This record gives sequence, C-alpha cells and structure tokens, in this order.
Amino acid sequence: MNYIKKLFLIIIGSISLVLGIVGIILPLLPTTPLLLLAAACYIRSSERLYNWLITNKYFGSYILNYREGKGIPLKAKVVGVSLLWISLLYTIIFVIPLVVVKIVLFLTGSYFTWFILKQKTLRKTI
Repeated sequence: MNYIKKLFLIIIGSISLVLGIVGIILPLLPTTPLLLLAAACYIRSSERLYNWLITNKYFGSYILNYREGKGIPLKAKVVGVSLLWISLLYTIIFVIPLVVVKIVLFLTGSYFTWFILKQKTLRKTI
C-alpha cells in the first residue's frame, strides 16, 4: 500500500478514535460510527492498530460484534439513546437560543436514535 495513503488512514482512524472516546462523555458526538470508522481505517492500514482496537477491553467487543453483524447490546442502546436525549434536550431548552440550531440538533438526535435502534439487539448467550 502507498505509504501516504496508509499514513492518511492511520491519522483519520486515530482522529475518529479520539472523537469516539470523547463521544462517550459528550453524547452529541456519535461514538459508535466514529469507532467503526476508526476500525475501518485501521483494518486497511495497520493490522497492529486494528487488533489493538478490537481487543480493547472497553469497546473492542462492541466493534467486533457490530462488524460481525451480531448487533448492539440492549443496555448499550438504552444508555446511548438516554444520554443522547438528556444532553440534547438540556442543550435545546437551556443553552441554544437560535431556533434553527435547535431544529438541527433535534434532527441530528433523531437520526442517531433511529440509527442505534435499527441495529440488531445482541442477545446474551447462556
């Protein structure tokens, strides 16, 4: 692979990873899509980084289960959607004065809620 393309994918993957981790704390950032983008960039550029990402004890299993089509755990869906709307509604009601921005935030939150809920729900195997 071209060295510049590989470096570019590693940089984009790393930026996505950092933003995805920040998105765990700030629900307005879409954690799952950013972590999946990081995995997609790493799998195309660095086997070592990809393996580190999917074996990470905090979010590796989420990425691997999603990429294998197994789904997202119900608890992750509930927590994700709840935190998303708590922060969005607080921001829309108390922080943002512009109606247009409020509408954009509401529509963005609605899209990510739909995205999370349309994913398969991972069932625990006994």
